[in-house]
Amino acid sequence: MQLDDLPQTQANYVPLSPLSLLRRTASVHPERIAVRHGAITYDYATLERRCIALAAALNAAGIGQGDVVSIIAANTPAHLEAHFGVAMAGAVLHSVNIRLGAREIDYQLRHAQTALLLVDDEFATTVAPIVGDIPIVRIRDAAVPAVEDGARDYESFLASGDKAFVPRQGPDSEWDAITLNYTSGTTGNPKGVVYHHRGAYLNAVANVLAASLGQHPVYLWTLPMFHCNGWCFPWTVTALAGTHVCLRKPDPQMIRTAIEQNHVTLFCAAPTVLTMLLAASNGVALGRDVRVLTAGAPPPAAVIAGCQSIGLDVTHVYGLTEVYGPCVVSEWKDAFNQEAPADQARRKARQGVRYHLQEDLAVLDPETMQPVPADGTTIGEVMLRGNIVMRGYYKDTEATERAFRGGWFHTGDLAVCHPDSYVEIKDRSKDIVISGGENISSIEVENALFDHPAVLEAAVVARPDAKWGETPCAFVTLKPGRDVTADELIDFCRTRIAAFKVPRTIIFGALPKTSTGKVKKFELRERARALT
Repeated sequence: MQLDDLPQTQANYVPLSPLSLLRRTASVHPERIAVRHGAITYDYATLERRCIALAAALNAAGIGQGDVVSIIAANTPAHLEAHFGVAMAGAVLHSVNIRLGAREIDYQLRHAQTALLLVDDEFATTVAPIVGDIPIVRIRDAAVPAVEDGARDYESFLASGDKAFVPRQGPDSEWDAITLNYTSGTTGNPKGVVYHHRGAYLNAVANVLAASLGQHPVYLWTLPMFHCNGWCFPWTVTALAGTHVCLRKPDPQMIRTAIEQNHVTLFCAAPTVLTMLLAASNGVALGRDVRVLTAGAPPPAAVIAGCQSIGLDVTHVYGLTEVYGPCVVSEWKDAFNQEAPADQARRKARQGVRYHLQEDLAVLDPETMQPVPADGTTIGEVMLRGNIVMRGYYKDTEATERAFRGGWFHTGDLAVCHPDSYVEIKDRSKDIVISGGENISSIEVENALFDHPAVLEAAVVARPDAKWGETPCAFVTLKPGRDVTADELIDFCRTRIAAFKVPRTIIFGALPKTSTGKVKKFELRERARALT
């Protein structure tokens, strides 16, 4: 079939970009409420104008194609606007983890070669010693005392651009970078993950399908916008002309109040946030049903069941920074509705199947690169490929090639594939416990502990053992006002899992967490080794 006379033209091909999602919504639904933040409320016509003003101001400051604009801010309107305005100037957005210390932030700013830094007043003290000659724009918020240090404030910066500035409608190529996100860096310096316009657009749309979202959702920003660009939800919610309800921090009472006052229909959160919200609820249901997407660690079935009881309809998704946040979903089937509630909760705890717009998901033997049997037992490594995979690691060709070896992105997560093709993670490759030659899933042991009514949080790591090589060591946080001994928990686990999987050691106390709410298992492994 000869098609040389049917070339690609401006009429039949336009590079995909999230920028088109705002342009459409502002045109079709200009009057819809786009943002609510304290006393601030404005519509989509205003949101588009403000994003264009940001792009114009960046252009006037000499920032353009390929330059990196970093932002250190809570979930505020300015942070949302940066997800569009920076790209409208042709620049790349680098959203910094607000819980990092000065040293970690300094590394990222230097590695990214930041051309301009937008910084919330709350974090001004942290960055003051490290910004050097990087131009600063200060983001004000009524909830935070203003810092007067001579830096230009965000609103005056928006007013500084050419009023006749024409923003970029999209990238020259879908492959152009739109954002730069850094991994957590728990084993060394973090790696800079480059997102392209195509992947950001596709995952924003895929979120709509995965969460079965309709028009005009009211979305509560409990998930940090710095985390994988808020799992692409700045673009997803905008595509649906939804309302962005900004929240500076995921405090359980603030979440509940925001849900009730704003008639929230959807939010995203790590399982740790759900655990806190569930504990603070005291069993009292919300006044409305709210859809929740959760990821970050496999949520225990007991937590999912508890959330359901207070009106939270939980959908489990899975992903990593390298795949734009979630790109795998525990998709629900009608047949599952006939199962007992406990069995439904266990199904929801599975990672599931690939997003509609992600090309492939597989559990492979990392040595042979062949699929493991779909028997729900044989463990392999979760691998992904498709358009919702990063462009690569910034300035790190070796790490990029290693991550993409064999034509797949290697996640490092160990899982099984069930006969119905649903994937279930059993552990990180470094978190598996090998005791007497047997592989023990730390997640399976954690789930057993979570079933106990006194347990709020649990994390299991390997403790070196002279006889068995390793044995499971559990770190447990109890619910307020509840009490249980280590022996009682061990006996409880014996009723749920095989004897060789039962933890030999239980340590009570608060669990150390990363800035995104994940348990710092590397710290727990060190503590477990120190016990030997």
